[in-house]
Amino acid sequence: MPTRTVAVPMAGQDLDQWARRFDLLADPNRLRILHHLHHEPDLCVSDLADAVGMRPTALSQALRLLREQGWVAATRHGRLVRYRLIDATVHALLHTVGADHQH
Repeated sequence: MPTRTVAVPMAGQDLDQWARRFDLLADPNRLRILHHLHHEPDLCVSDLADAVGMRPTALSQALRLLREQGWVAATRHGRLVRYRLIDATVHALLHTVGADHQH
């Protein structure tokens, strides 16, 4: 009988990171935000709020969570702050669920 190979379980910290990722992705508004930033990086809050159908204050709160997680970065251009997706794993996950880049 062939020997069965057993996978090594992920460390607790890795599991916690993946659980946090899935928790953030489970919110439709945050997923919409990430999807739009995937298609069109460097959007300001007002343009992104219009694109995803959220109030700017609610959007800013969601962006704060995504920045804290290290998924989104903000760059100030004068009075405007522009946001872009920077996390490679989230980028790959968006591709996995069918998000393509805008051409």
